Amino acid sequence: MVLASIGFLQISLADILDILLLGVIIYVAFRWLRGSSAMSIFVAIVSLYLIRVITGAFNMRLMTAILDMILDVGVLAIIVIFQPEIRKFLIRLGNRYMNNAKGRAIIDRILGRKQTAAIERSEEVNDLAEACRRMSEDKTGALIVITHKNPLEEVISSGDRIDAGIHRRLIMNLFFKNSPLHDGALVISGDRIVAARCTLPITTRTNIPASYGMRHKAAIGITEETDADAVVVSEETGKISFVRKGNVTPIQNINELKLLLNTALEEE
Repeated sequence: MVLASIGFLQISLADILDILLLGVIIYVAFRWLRGSSAMSIFVAIVSLYLIRVITGAFNMRLMTAILDMILDVGVLAIIVIFQPEIRKFLIRLGNRYMNNAKGRAIIDRILGRKQTAAIERSEEVNDLAEACRRMSEDKTGALIVITHKNPLEEVISSGDRIDAGIHRRLIMNLFFKNSPLHDGALVISGDRIVAARCTLPITTRTNIPASYGMRHKAAIGITEETDADAVVVSEETGKISFVRKGNVTPIQNINELKLLLNTALEEE
C-alpha cells in the first residue's frame, strides 16, 4: 500500500528502459572516470541525485526544492569541472569513428575526398629512424609527433612553424640541447616537419611507470586524445619508445622502429 501510494508500482516499459539507460550511462561514466581526480565529484553528484529522487518520492517539498536548485546550478558546474574529461571523451568518440574504415569512407564521400593508396616513404623513414638512433646514442632527449586524420592545429600553433622536409641532420639540430627549439615536441604531417617546440597535453593516468618522464607522459597524452603517433627518446637512458593510442612500445632495434615509422607515415 505504501509503495503503491508513492507510485513505485506504476512502472511501464518506458520506465524500465529509462532505468536501464540511466544504469548504462552511470556504468560508462564510472569506467571513464575511474582512477581520475573527478571520480569523487561524480560520486557526490550521483549521491545528490539519488537523494533528490528519494525526497521527491516521499513528497518532501522543502528538501526537493533545495536539491532542485543545487542540481540546476550543478549542470553548469559539471561542464566547468569536467571540461577536460568531456573534451577527451568527445575526441575519443570521434576518433573511434574516424579510425574505422567504413566511417572514413562515409566522411570522405560526404566531403568529396578521394581515397588514395598509401605510399611508402622509405627515405623519410630512414632519416627519421637514423636521427632517433643517433640521438639515442648521444642521450639527446626527443619527442616527435606524427599526425594522421586529426590536424593538431592547437598543438602546432603552440610552437614555432617550420615547414621543412624530413632530414636527419635537421631533426638532430632541432633537438640539440643548446638549440632554442629543443624543448617541446616536433610535429610531422605527411612528408613535412610542420612545427617544433610544441606543447602537448599531459596524460592524467596514474598507472604510468615511475621511469617515464614528462616526454613519455606528453606522448601518452597526445596519443590518447588524438589519433597521432609519437616517438620518444629518453634523455636519461637513451631508450627509444613508440607510442600509439596511449600504449608505449619499447624499441629493441632500429629495424623495429623503421617498421613502426613506415606504418605511421603511411596512415594519412
